Amino acid sequence: MVVADDGPGVPPEVMLRIFDPFFTTKPAGVGTGLGLSILYGIVHQHGGEVSVENRPGGGAVFTVELRVLQAPRPAMKSRT
Repeated sequence: MVVADDGPGVPPEVMLRIFDPFFTTKPAGVGTGLGLSILYGIVHQHGGEVSVENRPGGGAVFTVELRVLQAPRPAMKSRT
């Protein structure tokens, strides 16, 4: 899954900490800084990867990659 915006992008100093618990760029009392760290934890617990990068010309791109698993097929019932 890819989510992108056309904003100013993510400053380098923020990029280094963006998935840290309780890290936020919002003013005190506005948000907890847990959203992206929870996303990171959930994705990694399921064997996936999450990343962020800046787009050329502006904006940020968040990419979530998860493994594709094939569900086991149910056993065939014999007709007697």
